[in-house]
Amino acid sequence: MPIQEIRAFNRFYTNLIGALDYSKHLYTPYTLTESRVLYELAHSPRTDAADLRAELSLDAGYLSRLLAKFERDGLVGRAPSEVDSRRQRITLTERGREAAALLDERSREAVGALLANVPADERPRLVEAMRTVREILGRERAAHREGPVLREPGPGDLGWVVQRHGALYAAEYGWNADFEGLVARIVADFAQDHDPHLERVWIAELDGRPVGSVMCVRDDAPATARLRLLLVEPDARGHGLGDLLVRTVVDFARDVGYRDLVLWTNDVLAGARRIYQRAGFTLVAEKPHRSYGADLVGQDWRLPLLEGTIT
Repeated sequence: MPIQEIRAFNRFYTNLIGALDYSKHLYTPYTLTESRVLYELAHSPRTDAADLRAELSLDAGYLSRLLAKFERDGLVGRAPSEVDSRRQRITLTERGREAAALLDERSREAVGALLANVPADERPRLVEAMRTVREILGRERAAHREGPVLREPGPGDLGWVVQRHGALYAAEYGWNADFEGLVARIVADFAQDHDPHLERVWIAELDGRPVGSVMCVRDDAPATARLRLLLVEPDARGHGLGDLLVRTVVDFARDVGYRDLVLWTNDVLAGARRIYQRAGFTLVAEKPHRSYGADLVGQDWRLPLLEGTIT
């Protein structure tokens, strides 16, 4: 009976989401597999072909042909990995990012239309059932997974960034609501007006839940980017997630052509300062101030990047 029920569910769900004709279902030119590859590339700033193959359980030859097609279509670029020259680093081009964003938008619309037919009081039960399926069948896979996934923010994620900053800094440092208000303004400014090619927010997700964030935005100084809103949930610390988030910002800023990366923090944030030092930042100035209901020492940190072209 369990086997029959699982097979019946598989047939039902693949029909429901249009998996057999995914391009027609989402009105895009990409198959389900092609869409999954674009999704992984969009949510992992630096991806080697070998990692992509392992993550999606794809045949090496098939993936190579698919990436060659993407390269011909101007969606991806391929280059030797900086870590291991025997591996290929795959990155999305501007056109590739646009394609991935369109797929994400169409997918959200499709899921929204699906949920519209589900009574509101039944939705929590549906979501919990789906989470149960993923947790039970994904345990072995999760045990072999290397770290969290970095992705762009979805609906509600920017609000989560504000809420978690306010809650965590109040609990850990006693800061008042002024700090949450500052974070809210930073997030609102980004949401209302940002250049998606030069400014980004990343959400770190582990086991289907957000556990961290970081932002890269343009600074007032020419050719300079600013790192903001680094956060790692307490239960996700100690595994290099903060280093990964900062390294992602550094790589992004360097790749798009910034010459310098700067940040402002406070001396009490010892863990964050160690992360910045490991990434190569140096302290360039500090000044006492009273903010968020506490006496603090603000610090400016700077990391020179390769010569860029942004003005």
